[in-house]
Amino acid sequence: MAVNPAENEFLRPPSDQAYASNLRETSYYNPLDTFKLPTGPERHYQQQYGDMYFLRLAKLKPAVERMAVESWEGFNIAGERARRVDRVLDVRQGELCWVAGTIYMDMPLKPNILTDLTKENFTLAPPPRRTYLDPSQPESTQIMLEDESGRLRLTGSLLRSTQLATGAIVAALGTENANGDFEAIDIKVPDLARQPRRWERDARPPSETGSTSGKIAFVSGLGITGTSSDTLSLSLLTDYLLGYTGSSSSTSSDASRITRLVIAGNSLGASVAVDASENDAVPKKKNPPKKYGYDASAYNPSPITQLDSFLAELLPSIPITLMPGASDPANLAFPQQGIHRAMFPRSRSYCAPPPTGEEKVEPGWFDSVTNPWEGDVEGWRLWGCSGQNVDDVLRYLDFTTDEEGNVNTNGDDESRIRIMEAMLRWRCGVPTAPDTIWSYPFQTDDPFVMQACPHIFFAGNQPRFNTAVIEGDAPFKLNGGDTEMTGTDDTTVGPRVRVLSIPTFRETGELILVDSETLKVEVVKFGTFSGKEDQQ
Repeated sequence: MAVNPAENEFLRPPSDQAYASNLRETSYYNPLDTFKLPTGPERHYQQQYGDMYFLRLAKLKPAVERMAVESWEGFNIAGERARRVDRVLDVRQGELCWVAGTIYMDMPLKPNILTDLTKENFTLAPPPRRTYLDPSQPESTQIMLEDESGRLRLTGSLLRSTQLATGAIVAALGTENANGDFEAIDIKVPDLARQPRRWERDARPPSETGSTSGKIAFVSGLGITGTSSDTLSLSLLTDYLLGYTGSSSSTSSDASRITRLVIAGNSLGASVAVDASENDAVPKKKNPPKKYGYDASAYNPSPITQLDSFLAELLPSIPITLMPGASDPANLAFPQQGIHRAMFPRSRSYCAPPPTGEEKVEPGWFDSVTNPWEGDVEGWRLWGCSGQNVDDVLRYLDFTTDEEGNVNTNGDDESRIRIMEAMLRWRCGVPTAPDTIWSYPFQTDDPFVMQACPHIFFAGNQPRFNTAVIEGDAPFKLNGGDTEMTGTDDTTVGPRVRVLSIPTFRETGELILVDSETLKVEVVKFGTFSGKEDQQ
């Protein structure tokens, strides 16, 4: 019987042979504080949410009007030349014109806080809907264009083939019909913003002879519940990142190229309460009234304790950027602030010291950041979210029904990538905030507007992995994992963005690696042998 040479690696006696050490590549990391909220008494919620839409329109209206002028300058139909209209209420019936404004979509199943308040004396967070569309009444959806002067309803067959969502800033070309609706024949968006050059904010590190490029690791949806079901998958992931897997030095050498791990939300499972079945054997007593609305007996500390142990095991070897998600202990409204260091008694020693003044503190080896988050890693600009933005925009779009007549609201791989492409071209990472995503009521600035086009745009907790490359006005390249993004240091080359749909690790067991020089993507999948495959 033939013996696998790799099996002998585990059966050999101890050896005195000296092995070369594998040193991890250096991480060049410079985060931005784009989404940090004011602290203490400076954070308040008395202001109106409408200011966010006006701020967004004021920021993006010049860009979308510039795109409209380049496309529609001199455009005419039957000798009538299209003219620009400053406000939506200045549109006149029968005149060919174009106007810029904010999209608002009135949909039958979309939550409405005003309706809830008229029915109840108080309201809670509405349960998430699978879709805001009513497939039995597709005509009930109304798309409107609004600015500071008023609203104008949009109609036309063009709208059925155009991706739109509440909060997007667009310019519409058309004419007002006899019903008072604006029949659009073309729509323009701001398109990609200026993309910073690599190492624009940081000094380029000196090149070393024989040095290899590093890799940035992305994972999301660890879904730690504190039970034994988490142990195997987390152990495999930990062993790989620390270079413990494999019987040769090649695996540890590949792991040493990973410069940073980005965890994109939902590190904890959806439930952190103690299972009631665990106490079935205990005689039930009448529950006393809760003094402060907090029941210590119903809280399960195991998930956050296991997450802390997982991070503490990795942190001596690899720096980590941790984003919160929908199921993590962070505020619900966007932007979610970083998970507090007090939740990580073992890992917080790797955090940066608390700021003592206005001076910026250097980020620590363990950086608990906001969601969304923006920053520079290995000289590249990254912009990412834990996935709530993509999931919410997906509820606005029309999908074909399945065989049973149900709406397929999960969307296929291409649908989610196209939504992310649309966000980049809208220059807004969370367009549906504050309408259908709860948000802090910003009054002086809308941080969800992308001031700069990122090199890597990612969304976590998606059903499946997918990637694409977006280039200016060119259509995106689906499954462009092998595409090299060269030429980004040249100012004459247009923006190029690597888009990543990061899957839920608990469901797929997939870790995403991005080469820090070429931005090529590879997937490392962790799993166990199911026994169903044919043995060779």
